[in-house]
Amino acid sequence: MPRDLERLFRPRTIAVIGGGTWCAEVIGQCQKLGFTGQIWPVHPTLPSVCGLPAFASMDMLPAPPDAAFVGINRHATVEVIAALSARGAGGAICFASGFAEAAAESDDGADMQGKLLSAAGDMPIVGPNCYGYLNYLDRTILWPDQHGGLPCDTGVALVTQSSNIAINLTMQTRGLPIAYVVTVGNQAQTGLAEIGSALLDDARVTALGLHIEGVGDLRALEALAAKAHTLGKPIVALKVGRSDHARTAAISHTASLAGSDVGARALLARLGIGQVSSLPAFLETLKLLHTVGPLASNRIASMSCSGGEASLVADSAHGRNVSFPALTPTQSAALRTALGPMVALANPLDYHTYIWGNLQAMTDTFTAMMRADLGFGMVVLDFPRSDRCTSAAWDLVIEAVERARDTSGVPMGIVSSLPETMPEAVAQRLRAKGIVPLSGLDHAIDAIEVAATFGHDPRDPAPIFLGPSQGPGVLTERDAKRSLAAHGVRVPQSRPAGSPEEAAAVANEIGFPVVLKGEGHAHKSEAGAVRLNLTSAAHVAEAARTMQSESFLVEEMIAGGIVELLIGVTRDPAHGFVLTLAAGGVLTEILQDSQSLLVPSTREDIHAALMCLRIAPLLRGFRGAPAGDIEAVLDNVMAVQAHVMATPADEVEINPLIVTPDGAIAADALIRTGDI
Repeated sequence: MPRDLERLFRPRTIAVIGGGTWCAEVIGQCQKLGFTGQIWPVHPTLPSVCGLPAFASMDMLPAPPDAAFVGINRHATVEVIAALSARGAGGAICFASGFAEAAAESDDGADMQGKLLSAAGDMPIVGPNCYGYLNYLDRTILWPDQHGGLPCDTGVALVTQSSNIAINLTMQTRGLPIAYVVTVGNQAQTGLAEIGSALLDDARVTALGLHIEGVGDLRALEALAAKAHTLGKPIVALKVGRSDHARTAAISHTASLAGSDVGARALLARLGIGQVSSLPAFLETLKLLHTVGPLASNRIASMSCSGGEASLVADSAHGRNVSFPALTPTQSAALRTALGPMVALANPLDYHTYIWGNLQAMTDTFTAMMRADLGFGMVVLDFPRSDRCTSAAWDLVIEAVERARDTSGVPMGIVSSLPETMPEAVAQRLRAKGIVPLSGLDHAIDAIEVAATFGHDPRDPAPIFLGPSQGPGVLTERDAKRSLAAHGVRVPQSRPAGSPEEAAAVANEIGFPVVLKGEGHAHKSEAGAVRLNLTSAAHVAEAARTMQSESFLVEEMIAGGIVELLIGVTRDPAHGFVLTLAAGGVLTEILQDSQSLLVPSTREDIHAALMCLRIAPLLRGFRGAPAGDIEAVLDNVMAVQAHVMATPADEVEINPLIVTPDGAIAADALIRTGDI
């Protein structure tokens, strides 16, 4: 049952336990920001802390505190948490380290964490090993260090597993109003998703940013995403771990394609959480969402007074999920009237400097570019240094953008090509006008791309499948195919053989041509344990004698293949079961052409993922060639999902799935039931 975090995050009374520098800083920062409630220092020997009278113990406090900052050693922390819980406190920040996060360095770390949780009981605690939080809306700080934020009336909430990154985020000068910053430490009791959910309940919070090192409770993250959709408040995540390839030593190709980062991306996409890959993009995306909310589409109009800037915009957007629609005849006519005959008309638009300083001409130009079906309009504008230059003419551009925005009704922003050329004061002024101030072209495109993913009806995905693990083992290809076929996967006719002579006899019964496979090899091609298109019994026997195998599998040869696919599922302990669709056969490792989803996925989502593969044109029929049976492919993928959900395995792989004009057949299969 979710804990009530209201008293902890919006307290009227704060207890600060400890008398060192860290605790003094908590009190000083609260006073500096203007906290209007009561602060009660607690110290067994000091008469006062930071000029405030100290209480010798929790029992001597005037009332149970709404929130407490516990800034003492880990052993004393456990005792104090027990006392706070018994007194009925609203919650506590546990600053000390040396709990489960230090298990590798401390033999008793896990034991200490168990004692801490027992001491807390039902009282919420955040941490341990964390800085606490900053509440800029209510001027409340349980934070033992300096920070760079200011009070605000509305803003975004940030939750991070790193206290140092949290400090850095408060130092931003991008004009982003921050409502809350919360550090979660090792999440002994209260997790990142639970804290995010509590912050979303505050009507003054417009969006939520998560810096995630590890997901933890998948069900809690699902619930958080569902609440965000219901409230209409987008979530943006910066998930670390792209370089983690812990699963690449597994025996299937699927495992190397579906590393932990792939699983994280599939998870966040499934839950409708926008993902960015850098801290600047994180802040810019949240700023855009705070100012104008999600974008209706990824269709952009870009305007600048430099051909170089227009080219930079186009290059920054190259390969990204944003588009610059071509100008319509109506737009071109209006632009020609505003700009005259010497300007080449295009989107992105270089409107030259002919109209610089002409408010009406700039207004007409920007308005002409802003079609009603666009998601966003951006004007590239770098502001001069205020200490050496004047910027009166730049104010005309701001006014022209404001007028064009009001006329078109489409959100607009002013984008600096460099972060340094968007001063914080200018950014704050633009945001007050409802114009998005974006700092740096590349990160502006990041923000637009992510903000456009929220501009549709929220999804209601099925719960992520979290099946139990089986005992260790690897099924033979024959047994793997038999198991998959029971759930609807189409497999070729096949028979086992125990010797080259028996393989030849079996081939005669199946009919030529056939495929011969030596059993006992995870990757048969590399081991020389597969021979295709054998046309006689003699050829089969000869091929079998060259293989380092004690048993064989003889199969019918599948003819008429248009494309080969890989269909695989791997268990990702952090993110569920990852379903991977990829170019198969010998192209798997060469092309690295894959798409990943989570189990269970709908037939529609699987089809969309297939069409995103680079080899999708072959499936559709490339340059007059026959098309593959896409419905048969989907049938097989759905059957693999059904198998995994009925009999969870750590890895399931079909490679290749041979796609023909009238079917799709699993030519090879592997199932690993658990760690071996």
